[in-house]
Amino acid sequence: MALLDKHKAIETHATLLMVLAFLTVTIGGLVQIVPLFYLENTIEDVDGMRPYTPLELAGRQIYIREGCAVCHSQMIRPMRDEVERYGHYSLAAESKYDHPFQWGSKRTGPDLARVGGRYSDEWHRDHFFDAKSVVPESVMPPYGFLFSAKLDGEDIGDMVKANAMVGVPYTEEMIAEAKADFSAQADPNADSDGLQARYGAAAFPGGRDVNVRNFDGQPGITEADALIAYIQVLGTMVDFSTFLPDANR
Repeated sequence: MALLDKHKAIETHATLLMVLAFLTVTIGGLVQIVPLFYLENTIEDVDGMRPYTPLELAGRQIYIREGCAVCHSQMIRPMRDEVERYGHYSLAAESKYDHPFQWGSKRTGPDLARVGGRYSDEWHRDHFFDAKSVVPESVMPPYGFLFSAKLDGEDIGDMVKANAMVGVPYTEEMIAEAKADFSAQADPNADSDGLQARYGAAAFPGGRDVNVRNFDGQPGITEADALIAYIQVLGTMVDFSTFLPDANR
């Protein structure tokens, strides 16, 4: 009875209840969060993971700007129905260079964590122009304006540099050559050797060479080029045919 009386005193004193609730949540949070700062393997290293190329990074910014994560998640949960539909469950390492990450909280449309390479560039062009032309039941709005919005890449070096400041391992050379790499990836006739040397399989063992082509099928570089380049790399960096969890290596 005495214990209930003490509890009643807490419940009837709003300020005391608020202070004690705050202390409880704070202590619980610290117990969960603080140990993570002392773990070196919170996110395991996975072969093939690399920073986004400048063009992919620009596409990601467009993806964020247009609110794509509102309707499409980028995280496959380790449950049978999800894995059978979308592919291997998402790894923490796949989001380690994302600022912010695009896990999403709902799926009006399908999860996009493994969408890279699943459809052709032509399919994505049709889909962005008019989603209903390829998925009749889609409620996605048209994004035809992306194909007329030109990108000159003038600020791409600053974008790469900003990501380097928050921990993405872009080198000084990557920052200096950002505009050249931005242009080279969307032009199959350009010299892309430098781009591949900085971001391809040779630079990141276990990975793949960078996709280099005219993504939107038009002259010049548009927002559609950048967005499709980003979409086409999602889920393709890790080779899951050879991947083993760190504990089994």
